[in-house]
Amino acid sequence: MAAQAGDFRVRRMSLVIFDAAFYAVAIPAVIALGLSKGGFSGLGAIATPLVALYLPPLSAAALLLPIMICQDLISLYVYRKDWSPRNLKALLPGALVGVGLGYLFAAYVSDAGVRIVAGGIGLAFAVTAWLRRGSLASYNATVTRGAFWGTVSGFTSFVVQGGGPAFQAYVLPQRLPKMTFVGTSTIFFFIVNALKVFPYFLLGQFSPHNLTTSLVLLPLAVASNFLGFWLVRHTSTTWFYRIAYTLLVLISLGLLWQGVGDLLQA
Repeated sequence: MAAQAGDFRVRRMSLVIFDAAFYAVAIPAVIALGLSKGGFSGLGAIATPLVALYLPPLSAAALLLPIMICQDLISLYVYRKDWSPRNLKALLPGALVGVGLGYLFAAYVSDAGVRIVAGGIGLAFAVTAWLRRGSLASYNATVTRGAFWGTVSGFTSFVVQGGGPAFQAYVLPQRLPKMTFVGTSTIFFFIVNALKVFPYFLLGQFSPHNLTTSLVLLPLAVASNFLGFWLVRHTSTTWFYRIAYTLLVLISLGLLWQGVGDLLQA
């Protein structure tokens, strides 16, 4: 299903994508983004890999970025009172560095390699968390750790919209109150996504073709966002964290699967 370069140029001549194959991957991707922005952080990591089955990876990320920012704005209002200043202060300087590195090396870094790294981080963290399940309360969330994981999250978010696993690796073990975790994730990724707008513009990714297609998908994005709010508020804290860790494992395996598959096809 992956697009050939010539076919992609032909598709860009129209103002919006009309191919059913595109919507077969874009609709599940947008729903996953909405649930992620609604509170199930990390689920959105599957969105860009799905759309990248049809478009080049960076174009897929750019097409989804306006949708994500609109969802972020809604989520910011909903979770405006629930967030952790300490975590944001630790993570955001590194995220700024990571986005900058993503811009500088976007043309040189293999998308497959980034997916493998992001998936490997998430899976290794989930396994470690399971092995330490009786001692997670002793996790030392230092500023140094925050800067490291913020950098990794910013970089992987820029290249393949896969910043969730690195963010979760730092924040999940702290066992924050459910709404505080969700609010912190919302603010962090809103800022990261806003930081990506200008570099994506410099890379020529915001074409009328991409922006119009984003607009077509926006109503579904908003509806799935509100579904995410409802699910989070009606899920107990215990089950919320069980689901969060399970999603982290599944998303990480998916990133690894696609990354390894891309390498084998190269």
